[in-house]
Amino acid sequence: MKPADIHRAMTILREEARAWRTPSVTVVAEASRSPFKVLVSCIISLRTKDEVTTQASGRLFDRAPTPEAMEKLSAEEIAGLIYPAGFYRNKAEQILEISCRLVTEYGGRVPDSLDELLAFRGVGRKTANLVLTLGFGKPGICVDTHVHRICNRWGYVTTRTPDATEMALRIQLPTEYWIEINDLLVAFGQNLCLPVSPRCSICRLSELCSRVGVTKSR
Repeated sequence: MKPADIHRAMTILREEARAWRTPSVTVVAEASRSPFKVLVSCIISLRTKDEVTTQASGRLFDRAPTPEAMEKLSAEEIAGLIYPAGFYRNKAEQILEISCRLVTEYGGRVPDSLDELLAFRGVGRKTANLVLTLGFGKPGICVDTHVHRICNRWGYVTTRTPDATEMALRIQLPTEYWIEINDLLVAFGQNLCLPVSPRCSICRLSELCSRVGVTKSR
């Protein structure tokens, strides 16, 4: 994909996305406009299917919608509420620790600084950028496995890691697409541009895509 093709690609993705399920963390963000809920639901979502994340987040936020309410729960209670999310016990401890720090150090408010968010245990660049973009509406590029894989498959970037993809996109991707690229490519990656055997024959982006690394497709 040539750099100039990104505008056409994003237009097509916006049209196609109307038929795709909205990613779970985005659903939480749109319903609550709460940076805390975005942060917690993103933690729950790691290595967990979207439908499980949506249900687990709903149960947890029904009990504890704020850091103040969350810190009153035990790690065992949180784990029970988010089960069967992947690594639910570890995530419960992490959510509790973050909630306690937010209350004691930030007055119950999630910081809107990338560096401050990255200082919380277990919060990586993907999660931090998602909180900034979906929780605060601030510029940022959230790069998960879908964004990393697809941008390299397109030939739009040539990178080895998600962090390197983020840095490359910060240079090359027009800022107007920064916030939405994660939502669009997550949905695209779950529905058409699959990790193995992508559905290239029905993809409207096929003529723009370099298919880097694709050995088998449908």
